[in-house]
Amino acid sequence: MIYDSMTDVIGNTPLVRMNPSVTGLCNIDLYAKLEMLNPFGSVKDRAAWSMAQPGLDDAAAGDRTMIELSSGNTAKALAVIAGMHGVRFRSVTNRMKVPEIKDLLLLLGADIEELPGQAECLDVTDTDDPLARIHRAVSEPGSGYFHTDQYFNDRNVQSHMDGTGPEIVADLGGAPDHFIACVGTAGSSTGVAAALRAVDSGVHVLGLVAAKSDFIPGIRNIDEVHEVGLFDPETYDEIEAVSADEAIDGMLDLVRRCGMLAGPTGGAAYFGALRHLAKVDSQLEGSGRRESAVFIVCDRVESYMSYVRTRRPELLKQPPRTHDVRNLDDQDLAAADVVDAAEARAWIGQERPTVIDLRGGFAFAAAHIEGSINIVDEVFAELLHGGLPVGADQPVLLVCPVGERSLRYSALMRRMGHRDVRSLSGGVIAWRDAGAPLVRGSGVGR
Repeated sequence: MIYDSMTDVIGNTPLVRMNPSVTGLCNIDLYAKLEMLNPFGSVKDRAAWSMAQPGLDDAAAGDRTMIELSSGNTAKALAVIAGMHGVRFRSVTNRMKVPEIKDLLLLLGADIEELPGQAECLDVTDTDDPLARIHRAVSEPGSGYFHTDQYFNDRNVQSHMDGTGPEIVADLGGAPDHFIACVGTAGSSTGVAAALRAVDSGVHVLGLVAAKSDFIPGIRNIDEVHEVGLFDPETYDEIEAVSADEAIDGMLDLVRRCGMLAGPTGGAAYFGALRHLAKVDSQLEGSGRRESAVFIVCDRVESYMSYVRTRRPELLKQPPRTHDVRNLDDQDLAAADVVDAAEARAWIGQERPTVIDLRGGFAFAAAHIEGSINIVDEVFAELLHGGLPVGADQPVLLVCPVGERSLRYSALMRRMGHRDVRSLSGGVIAWRDAGAPLVRGSGVGR
């Protein structure tokens, strides 16, 4: 089979029937749509090509830089496509959490601009969010940028309405009874669901998100998902959460038992699919009915070895991490000391605790509590891995964007023997909303 361009190879990915002896499903045929076999390695190849194609010639002729708010598979695919057409590419993000992806983007010649943001994805309604300011700037005429705009570009959805969905229907000879999709930009889940329901309006669509305060590459957590411009809750019959550990468990099954070198997103989709379909399977028992279901294997495992090493070191024959927030239980979290903005201000005035801001450096520079020190989340985790970073009697106030990560670190420090550590409830956002002063890079408080 001969092609004229790598972009011609995008799409027409295989649909593989999962072995019932592995899935344990007796009355449901479960199929994996192997989007990991797209030429640049992920389901995002489709949307990237669809969004980039209309503006590539103008971008090249006008020496414009392609820009996207992404640090993952969309950025990777766009960087490749831009390079093929002689166009520069810049990734703007506050979520560069997977080192392998960052290294690959740099290898591809991409510019990476890491900015602060109050959420992990774009919220254009928040005028204080730097990512929202970038979105407005690059969208202005004459900006010198070609903005592919994955969070709001309908071509993201259309690529799956025209491609992924119809391919599933053609391979199955009709629409499946169930479609299970992880929700990132919501492009693939929305587009595939629309294509399947155009054939059979009764298709049941399950959307999967990451558990609260958890991180699974490529998936929004249950709080973030409502900030995504393409997300429409009406697309999904149900939305369920999957934890990072469950995603890795699902990934292990795909890698070790199914021969699919899937990443954690595919693992989350598989785990969520089996958990949901097991209930349906039992209801079908004895009915004489047989149903079908499809989930998407989004990308490959090789880009996520550091993710696995950090969360499940034993899988790579490394010793387990000590003093890890992932080992906390409900009792630990319940014992954590939480203070609101007013209480925190009074405590700072009276006791002078060490205020540790866990946000990224750019966010800290943009606005922080006066006198606080900046120790980025991931660095603080490494410090705790070796023991308490401050004396056990030194009062400490932990601060993060919305109070979730600081709560977990506060609980961990208390379990490690710290006597007076507190978490700011609602984080910097609650502090700001309470009218409490913030110091900006210029030294001017608010």
